[in-house]
Amino acid sequence: MNAAFKLTIVLCVLCISFSCNKTADTNQETILKGNATLLVDATLMPVMEDQVQIFESRYEATLKMVAQSETEVIQSLIKDTSSIAVLSRKLNADELKIFANRKIIPKITPFAIDAVALITNKNSNDTLIDINVVIDFMKGLSSSPKIKGLVFDNPNSSTVRYMNKLAGITSIPQKGVFSFGTNNEVIKFVSNNEGMIGVIGLNWLTQPRADMQQFLDKITVLSVKGTQQKEYFAPSQNTIGEGNYALTRELFIVNCQGFSGLGMGFASFVAGDIGQRIILKSGLLPYRVPPRKLSIRKQISNDKK
Repeated sequence: MNAAFKLTIVLCVLCISFSCNKTADTNQETILKGNATLLVDATLMPVMEDQVQIFESRYEATLKMVAQSETEVIQSLIKDTSSIAVLSRKLNADELKIFANRKIIPKITPFAIDAVALITNKNSNDTLIDINVVIDFMKGLSSSPKIKGLVFDNPNSSTVRYMNKLAGITSIPQKGVFSFGTNNEVIKFVSNNEGMIGVIGLNWLTQPRADMQQFLDKITVLSVKGTQQKEYFAPSQNTIGEGNYALTRELFIVNCQGFSGLGMGFASFVAGDIGQRIILKSGLLPYRVPPRKLSIRKQISNDKK
């Protein structure tokens, strides 16, 4: 084998190696580039759709959103079908231990404060509800004329867990409590059935789809009196921010990727200035309220001529 032929072989090997490395670099996920799956608590989908749309428009990234109940999201994280999730709670000690065994420390980023809203049919004359009445109903201690039934989106949803914890029970009662597939189905059912109270995430009311407006026109959002309160408050950015609305919860991005991937980049984006402004516009309360920049002039000029 002559020297020229050997040189040709070496050059070919180097070219192939360089090409493979270049392809690997192109497909490699970074904090602002690549593809990943984002598991989303179904009660939080509207606001996250906005976040993902803006994030993808700014970076070479694609996030496939999968809406699931809270229980299903946690199960998917543990099974490692995806490593990025949006939840209304932090991971508990048992869940953290599972990731610790995998040498992964989940990074949990708070990004907003949400409200659990109670809705009723528009024909109801009463727009106020004492949370103690709801708690007693869930415990089976009373049959209040104000409540014919409570309606949730899913028996495994975060709103069910939230209300169960509030009532101090481990599971929803068999009598008088109903569940459907989605928050929109809860809205539709309540709009057509008097005496039923729906339990949904606030952003399904502040960011409705166009085809849902006809059903929203037939419901009323109830003002709630907390266990230690004397007044009733409706859910809004102001009542959440002032600490007056009784049914609030923090929202988190849980990143279990274990490397500097899109989970880190997306969490930083949502918790940053642009992401927090999207939260503000959505009707929820940003975890960090974006500052307003004011331009102060010593002289007022009239540009109109």
